[in-house]
Amino acid sequence: MTQTIRTRMARGALLLAATTALTALTLAPAWADKASNTLNVAFAAEPEPLDTYKIAGREGLILARHIYDGLLYKDLDSGEIVPALAESWAFTAPQVMEFTLRQGVTFHNGAPFSADDVVETLNAVVKPEYGTRYSISVDWIESVEKLDDHRVRITMSKPFAGAIEMLADALPIYPHEFFAENGSAGMAATPIGTGPYRLVAQEPGVRYELERFAEHYAGSPKGDASIERIVVRTIPEMNTQYAELMSGALDWIWRIPPDQAERLEGRVQIISAPIMRIGYVGFAPEALGGDSPIADKTVRQALIHATNRGAIVDAFAGGASEVLDTACNPAQFGCLQDVVSYDYDPEQARAMLAEAGYGEGFEIDMVFAAMPRPMAEAIAADLAQVGVTLTLNEQQYAAGVGKWRAKDLPAFFSNWGSYGIGDTAFILSNFFGGGADDLVQDAELAGWLTTADSASDRALREENYAKAVQKIAEEAYWMPMYNFNVNYGLASDLAFTPHPDEFARWWLASWN
Repeated sequence: MTQTIRTRMARGALLLAATTALTALTLAPAWADKASNTLNVAFAAEPEPLDTYKIAGREGLILARHIYDGLLYKDLDSGEIVPALAESWAFTAPQVMEFTLRQGVTFHNGAPFSADDVVETLNAVVKPEYGTRYSISVDWIESVEKLDDHRVRITMSKPFAGAIEMLADALPIYPHEFFAENGSAGMAATPIGTGPYRLVAQEPGVRYELERFAEHYAGSPKGDASIERIVVRTIPEMNTQYAELMSGALDWIWRIPPDQAERLEGRVQIISAPIMRIGYVGFAPEALGGDSPIADKTVRQALIHATNRGAIVDAFAGGASEVLDTACNPAQFGCLQDVVSYDYDPEQARAMLAEAGYGEGFEIDMVFAAMPRPMAEAIAADLAQVGVTLTLNEQQYAAGVGKWRAKDLPAFFSNWGSYGIGDTAFILSNFFGGGADDLVQDAELAGWLTTADSASDRALREENYAKAVQKIAEEAYWMPMYNFNVNYGLASDLAFTPHPDEFARWWLASWN
């Protein structure tokens, strides 16, 4: 595995060097768009259609947060939840919240914002037939009622400690007349919000142009954006992104591999920042009717012992990333770190496989999505050393999740960002709480999580999350990989502050 990693890194370095040389010969630095006040951005992955409730990837969600607003907003610099479309709110009963809405707010199409927009949006997306991507984000809502034109009541279907966090920009409000008539497809085709930027042109998945919304409401927690126009393009080839950043054709890129960030340092502005996202390999004891080696706890433990996670993380993540033993991010509330760990020990792995009746090894499929192929290949190379043949199947994220939920695959290598929220409620229950993504179906585990997710007592929540993460580790239901960090490449005159929730706030960016 080590030689494979070194070879791939060397090839990447040679390609970057060749691109850099060509750029130096053919393109002169020209930071032209500072003068026109246009921020040029590139993503490697295509943004999904811009109905926030259907989006999984950060690319689409970042665009959506510039276009749409929620009732509340979380100021990550202070950690406080502050008013957005709602100017105030209060619990009037343990599972009842009332909101007084801001007046004088206008949607991008000129429609005035009112209680009807909140009622139509939230009552629609909570219905199973709407197909909200992650049910945990809305399944706590029982109903939304209009009290008058500027007041609404949300009644919860269950106690949920993360309700306020979800209302803080994760559940945007759509214009009720347009949304009722056009639905999710209409919002994706013609996104209309109240946010600091309006979408003026899009070639879905390829190019998006956003323009500062002059009538963005006074008092918005997103402030008064200073950049006039944002142009976002999908450029899959990272070397093309590097060349355009160095030439001045791009001002902002992200997710630059550590080795390439080192080589770009000095040519452009590089910022490295920790984020909430973690990588993991999920094991599915219930997949394939339970007829898989993964159904055996000893096998799952052996696979973790056989994987040199430390070497993989050092080679592909670097920076602040560390190997994890828990199925959550250490920065999240309730993510206990004192759990059983599985050191890299291939001899122990072989002995455990023999004990489980797989001394001759076995073959197994692993789907991976939104993770680098070389990293998946490194895992496969390690497992091959103990006799396990890992067949890799790369999928788009949505397709990978579909195969997982259909119980068609025993292992899924991907990542999870917890909506950028520092609370284990937004990761553990999604994968171990008994829902569609839970291919463990451990009733005791789901019970602890239900208690932790619904309690208002932080000590009780912490106690139950601790029991949950300990059991997940003991049973080896997951192979946690590492916590992510992100390298950003910026134009030398761009002022941009990254945040750990992995949402780029271009409305706060400016030119030096």
